[in-house]
Formats: sequence, structure tokens, C-alpha cells
Amino acid sequence: MRDDFHPLVREWFDSSFSAATEPQVLGWPAIRAGQDVLISAPTGSGKTLAAFTLCLDDLVRRSTEGTLPEQTLVVYVSPLKALTNDVRENLEKPLAALTALAQAQGLPMAPIRTAVRTGDTTAAQRQSMLRKPPHVLVTTPESLYILLTAEKSRALFASVATVIVDEIHAMAADKRGSHLALTLARLDALVTASGGPKPQRIGLSATVRPIEEIARFLSETARIVNVGHRRDMELAVEVPKDELGPVASNEMWAEIYDRVADLIRAHRTTLVFVNTRKMAERVAHQLALRLGSPEAAECPTDDESGTPGGAVPDLDRVA
Repeated sequence: MRDDFHPLVREWFDSSFSAATEPQVLGWPAIRAGQDVLISAPTGSGKTLAAFTLCLDDLVRRSTEGTLPEQTLVVYVSPLKALTNDVRENLEKPLAALTALAQAQGLPMAPIRTAVRTGDTTAAQRQSMLRKPPHVLVTTPESLYILLTAEKSRALFASVATVIVDEIHAMAADKRGSHLALTLARLDALVTASGGPKPQRIGLSATVRPIEEIARFLSETARIVNVGHRRDMELAVEVPKDELGPVASNEMWAEIYDRVADLIRAHRTTLVFVNTRKMAERVAHQLALRLGSPEAAECPTDDESGTPGGAVPDLDRVA
């Protein structure tokens, strides 16, 4: 399937990833065929990229051919405002790499614009979006509703070709999902009234059951790509060597921090869960000391337990 990509997209993908994941291999043919598609797969399996890659491919083709319109062509809808910014970053990095490749090869490529529209978007950013429409808009269901009901912003969507709905399983069973369904129907009516085909819908879902109901919520004709198995996991339970008691001693905490630091060094990314913000600051400070952060050594403490009283430095590999 990668052989069908534009040469720039193929070169970027091959240099960025060792191989396509299962959701991508199974989803790309149906997306390329123009079908409505629901991709159900575990977190981290590449389903978001499966939806975006062919959209990027189409945008790059139009950009290099000089046929990229000044209109929004792709709408990505996420129920989480924080997630929209993550997705925008994941879009801008590939676009920056593709632009660099085009420049290195001497290929003319018009800029491909992205934008985020949520309740936090400033008035200046909203006006800028109207003057220079983004080719890819990342938004929430509520903001999309507002955009489609306002006269000036509604015109942005007359040429939308693809709608990607992320975390669709989180909305399908409640009022928010009903509201989104009406908004998508309104978008269909706007595009078809402008003379274009109904936008293709691509849904992204976690592994849920019954998946057929989620697919019907997305589209009556949606094809299901169900990669419904859990990823391989290695689980282990570790306890301190000292005897456990109602209150952990300083020695026990030191042992815990040392072991967590060892695990961080042995892995690329580590996620540490704690109960409170104060505990998060304490753990971050102690791990920074063990991982060699010079800023952590200078961080003041407010008690004998080692809790930092000032700002805690960022750790590159720990969240």
C-alpha cells in the first residue's frame, strides 16, 4: 500500500517507521477506496496515523501539483481538548519533515496549514482562521457545531473531503454523541449542497463491544477494521525488601526511588502514578537527583522528607 503514496510521503514514512502497523495495513485499502471506515484497535497501535496518512498523501499531491484550495479539507474531531493539541503536534511534525524533503529535492510545495479550534482559541486565532482557512482543522464536537452554525465560519467547510472522529466509543452512547451526529449530518448537507460528495468518515475507537453499534453510529455503511486484541505485555509486581508497615521509612522510600530510577534507565519512556500533587513533586525531585539532573540538586526543600519547595525540573523520560 505504501507504494501508492506520493514519493515524498513514502520517503517520510519509511524513514520514520520500521513498518506499517496492523490497523494501517488493514485500514488503508478501505480508506483509499473512499469507504466510511471504523478502526478499532488498542491504544498505541497506530490507528490515528492510519487515518491521517492518506489525508496527508492527498494534501501533498495537491500541494505539489498546485491545486491545493484555500479551504478546509480535513476535519479531525476529538472529545478531549487536551488531545487536540497533541494531534496538531503530530500533524505539524510530519508536515515539517515533508516540507524539508520537498525543499531538499527541489520540488515546489505550497504550505499545508493546520489549526486547532476549541473553547480556548483566542479571538485573534479565530479571525486568522477565517482569513487563511486551515487545510486540516482539529476541533471538538462543540466547537465544530458552533463553526457550522455561524455564517462566516460555515463557508470554510464547503469542500471538506474527510472527517476523522477520534474516541468515538466515548460519545456514541450519550447526549454528546447525539449532538455530534446532528453536526455531522449538517456538515454532509453543507458539502453536498455545495456540489461535492458526502465527506468520508473515519472513526477511531478503542477495543469495545459490540463494535457493530459503534460502526452504525459512525455511518450505516461503515466498514469495520477490528484489531481487537491486547498488545503483548510484560507484568511484574515488585515490593521493597524491608518489611512493610503503616508508614514507609526514609530507607524504604530510598529503596523505592532507586529501583524506579533503575527501571527508567532500562526503558525509553516511564509513566509513574502517584496519589497527590505533593507526592508527584517529591518523586520527581528524588528521581531527578538519581538521574543526574543538575537543577534538581539545587531545588530547595520544605521539610526533612525531601519534598521540593520550588519548581520541579522536567525529566526527559519520565511522566
